[in-house]
Amino acid sequence: MALSHLMARDGVAAPDDPLAPRPPHFPAKARAVISLFMRGGPSHVDTFDPKPVLTRHDGQPLPDSFKNLDLAQVNTSDGKLMGSTFPFRKRGQSGIEISDLFPHLAEHADELAVIRSCYHDLFIHGSAITLMQSGTVLLGHPSVGSWVSYGLGCESDSLPAYTAMTDAFFANGPTMYGSGFLPAVYQGTYLQTKGAAIQNLKRPPGMSAGGQRALLDQLGSWNRRHSETRPGDSRLNARIQNYELAYRMQTAAPDLIDITSETEATRNLYGLGDGPADRFGRMCLLARRMVERGVRYVYLVSEGWDAHGDCKGNHEEQAKKTDQPIAGLLADLKQRGLLESTLVTWQGEFGRTPIKQGNDGRDHNPYGFSSWMAGAGIRGGQVIGATDDLGFHAIEDKVHVNDLHATTMTLLGLDHERLTYLFEGRYRRLTDVGGANDLARRLTS
Repeated sequence: MALSHLMARDGVAAPDDPLAPRPPHFPAKARAVISLFMRGGPSHVDTFDPKPVLTRHDGQPLPDSFKNLDLAQVNTSDGKLMGSTFPFRKRGQSGIEISDLFPHLAEHADELAVIRSCYHDLFIHGSAITLMQSGTVLLGHPSVGSWVSYGLGCESDSLPAYTAMTDAFFANGPTMYGSGFLPAVYQGTYLQTKGAAIQNLKRPPGMSAGGQRALLDQLGSWNRRHSETRPGDSRLNARIQNYELAYRMQTAAPDLIDITSETEATRNLYGLGDGPADRFGRMCLLARRMVERGVRYVYLVSEGWDAHGDCKGNHEEQAKKTDQPIAGLLADLKQRGLLESTLVTWQGEFGRTPIKQGNDGRDHNPYGFSSWMAGAGIRGGQVIGATDDLGFHAIEDKVHVNDLHATTMTLLGLDHERLTYLFEGRYRRLTDVGGANDLARRLTS
């Protein structure tokens, strides 16, 4: 028993513990990821991709030269251009231009690597979210966090490897943090952001610690016997692991979710209180506490960026909820020495068009949009790629979703082409047949 424990702590996976920590394929820049997902599609031309040409031609018809672009599903026939109402300013020593939507985050411009040339070709929310979270439009595939926990295991033996939280709901349901065809033990653990984050942490009244241990041992024996007759079904093994993890979490989880121990200064840093940033701020603070304790992948969703009408009002409201918490997260990770080992990513499922839709809104645009990364040895204060003068298309150093996923894996020390799982006669991987590693080199050089 002692040898098994020591081997697990040294990164040698025990055969009966699928979440034991495993060594990466090569030296890693990051040991954990915090993924910030802005569900609905934030407008890149209002956030991280300034377009002075678009601003100058605000209200004018779309030039004929743009009507002939390959912009499937975007109505350009009678479109009128709509410039951003948010001023862009040079921020930090690097001079990265960020809009006034994010005054708090702008103070950390020199930590950010902004990628302005992301793209894919999926116009609908559901399929675009599926692609962003699993690398494919096909349903039933593992989410990014599941691939990470499958590849690296968990550094903690009393907390999940992968957690997920949202400030509203998961648009595609639990599949957004699901394990797909990977064994069920690699799915994300959902934490509530209202009320108790984790249910049933205390033993039932009248049950002693010894009684609970005996009950779990007996259940484990029955479940293992049952699973031996069903070798192709991972659900029972996952249930056994989850029972044991839940037992250990009764000690570790209360300390994790109890943020009353945080100083007033830290709570203020994240915007906790009566203001609009409180809920997402709590999510970000919990994310820091998780990676601090060995959780590999934390997935945070901000819902509500779908601005078909009143883009200005929508984005102002969403920014008030997320700007200070995200800035606080970066500052807190840095001052605790965690930013160098934690990859922080920000993205939505697509951007938005430079054409006015309805009541000053914008339609979906997957052909060019922005994301950013920070931490994990990334050289901040740089901009990668560009869209055209109006923000329709990525035209320079284009970065596909598969490339973003390959970059995340590379920074974690995982070769995305080697991290595979045999499913339906084919060795599958997160990046399918795509994904390039050169972005990771550029980000860290």
